Amino acid sequence: MSTRFLLNGEPQAADVPPTTTLLDWLRETRRLTGTKEGCNEGDCGACTVMVTDRDGTARALNACILFLPQLEGRAVRTVEGIAGPDGTLHPVQQAMIDHHGSQCGFCTPGFVVSMAVAHLNGRRDHDDQLAGNLCRCTGYAPIVRAAEAAADAPVPGWMRADAEKLRDPSFIFPQIRPSGATAPARPTSSDELAAWYEAHPDATLIAGATDVGLWVTKALRELSPVAFLNNCADLRGIVADQEIIRIGAMTPLTELGAFLADRHPSFAELIRRYGSVQVRNAATVGGNIANGSPIGDSPPALIALGATLHLRKGDTRRTLPLEDFFLAYGKQDRAPGEFVEAVTVPIQPDRLACYKLSKRFDQDISAVCGCFNLAVEDGTVTAARIAFGGMAGTPKRATEVEQALVGRPWTEATVVAAQAGFAEDFTPLSDMRASAGYRLRAAQGMLMRYFRETRGEAVSVLEVRA
Repeated sequence: MSTRFLLNGEPQAADVPPTTTLLDWLRETRRLTGTKEGCNEGDCGACTVMVTDRDGTARALNACILFLPQLEGRAVRTVEGIAGPDGTLHPVQQAMIDHHGSQCGFCTPGFVVSMAVAHLNGRRDHDDQLAGNLCRCTGYAPIVRAAEAAADAPVPGWMRADAEKLRDPSFIFPQIRPSGATAPARPTSSDELAAWYEAHPDATLIAGATDVGLWVTKALRELSPVAFLNNCADLRGIVADQEIIRIGAMTPLTELGAFLADRHPSFAELIRRYGSVQVRNAATVGGNIANGSPIGDSPPALIALGATLHLRKGDTRRTLPLEDFFLAYGKQDRAPGEFVEAVTVPIQPDRLACYKLSKRFDQDISAVCGCFNLAVEDGTVTAARIAFGGMAGTPKRATEVEQALVGRPWTEATVVAAQAGFAEDFTPLSDMRASAGYRLRAAQGMLMRYFRETRGEAVSVLEVRA
């Protein structure tokens, strides 16, 4: 089964092993070497490409952890396709020249593509849009100045041409003779996925591939059989009513962050620091939960909000509190052939605060991620949900701390007394990110920070002014 897509405006049909990355195919098969291999794990952005859907949605993605079957029916533009067909430079390319935004040039193609996608989408938060592109030469200042200079320039027509071609009913992708490569499953609905996965319970499901991609590029694992879920439209999207918010498992973190901006802004801010734009555009809510990482950033926030997980195997569905899904390190309450279908969160007043502690502000793994959701009525704590990542082998609630708070006055004395409960709730490890003692002290500090924040005090280091 071949993968059909547009590459720099030209139709392609590639029949290759399903875990062939776009980066390898571009460089080795097509000799398009402008897309660079840097980290090969989605951290440096040197391999950034633009991927456009039929509806015109354009995203910056990392080609190094993007498998070719994920491109079916989509359009890709590499740095070679950012300029016009006649060689006219894109505004961001000209701005990079004018503002001396390139020195060694290795990272420049990725920056140019990220800037072109942001320009197309009308984004002006340049620091965020470029946080996933690493440059060791220019210090970023001239690159950001170039992005700012190009911001008001019109979007070139050729940057919108791909979606128009994909929607053209007369457009036909070329057909090629199959090579015999193992064809992946490509379900187009959750019903198809459920039937296939029940019959192949040992298979690997690939959503955004931000985690599975590293199994291939770093661990050199052979994955077979595999199923790509990007065409399961009914697993994607967010629906809210008067009682719950239902988040489909295939919803990218980018979409979740945008949805939460007005409802739970602290959660949205946490998502902004999750990976990079390229990673958030690919990573899915269901994948972030299903991989069971003890340092995944979305589970602590969802647990603090009282989330319910929805699982499916064949025609059987079941639900459970999200915190009960994580049993032990690397072990979740999920049977063979069972997959995450959605997660639901009850509608509630926004009392959530999420604090991420990491060595870098952007694109770094949490040493500690703490999420607090307390209800206070007439000066007394009436309910508390507190969850952490990085403090145990799984995302975990701080139940002893919660019990030390509920029913007591919301005062500094109560908070100080409750801080001792963290040592009962957690036995953290020491690793390269933080020592066990530091993690416990950080968790205690986060509780005090939450208390002071609810009192209207300035607590963020980003708000400190000289």
